[in-house]
Amino acid sequence: MQRILLDCDPGHDDAIAILLAARSPALQLEAITTVAGNQTLEKTTRNALRVCTVAGIRNVPIAAGMDRPLVRDQHIAANIHGASGLDGPSLPEPDIALAPIHGVDLIIEKLLASNGDLTIVPTGPLTNVAAALRREPRIIPKIQQIVLMGGAVGLGNTTPAAEFNIFADPEAAHIVFSCGRPITMIGLDVTHQAQATSEIRARIRALGSPVARLVDDLLGFFGETYLKVYGFPAPPVHDPCAVAWVIDPTLIQSRPMNVTIELRGEWTTGRTVCDRFGQTGKPANAEVGLGLDAPRFWDVVLEALASYGASAGAV
Repeated sequence: MQRILLDCDPGHDDAIAILLAARSPALQLEAITTVAGNQTLEKTTRNALRVCTVAGIRNVPIAAGMDRPLVRDQHIAANIHGASGLDGPSLPEPDIALAPIHGVDLIIEKLLASNGDLTIVPTGPLTNVAAALRREPRIIPKIQQIVLMGGAVGLGNTTPAAEFNIFADPEAAHIVFSCGRPITMIGLDVTHQAQATSEIRARIRALGSPVARLVDDLLGFFGETYLKVYGFPAPPVHDPCAVAWVIDPTLIQSRPMNVTIELRGEWTTGRTVCDRFGQTGKPANAEVGLGLDAPRFWDVVLEALASYGASAGAV
């Protein structure tokens, strides 16, 4: 069983990533940390607590982390995730308390106490992870691997060049990609293949549980915004793909590459410059996802969602 720490900014797809991470039989979810990204830190943290309340996830510490990028002005994704960051479903007030520790300190604490067997799975801007690396360098050799959702070999989704999580804090991404630990980048090239089609949503609804209804409501709102903004016929669930890679790396086709973060480009800031053909001569610093076995991916997600049953909280 792989121990993971999920660093997220819920966010519709982050919510599904939480549900997957908490119930996959292949994973032990050690902690959830939140970061400003899809919405403000206050909202992403509240959303994490609300999702865990519905799902009955009560044995995992949840801590709020960084409320802004390391250097730049803040960007949020209200056009995709709504004013709350989790628009669509009617969610209860959280009945779970935050851990009395800053998210960055919780990352450091968990890593220092580990035996080098803890995987960090960031699914939002990389601010928390970068801050932890800078604050306490002793954690670096303790990181088994970092499996992140972000970036793209191809086109971006926030600018023509840049994906949102990297664009939101490119300096943090530069720190993380330069840390020297094993990194897997699950970018848009993979996640745009993980679309929640009408058939997938029907399978989710058929589960009949409060958690299944929550996920279907999330996908309903998410699908509307993705159709309006990007013209997608079904919403891609980005963040669960990173969790799925930890569960079963054979779900995703990848290859090692050197990945550099563009920090100064007039039109390309936040771009993950992926040296797919070795043209720079620089050694690979990341395993970069390229393809997804979508049917098997959805089987993994559905198995986790089915495990919640009717005993979880009500929506």
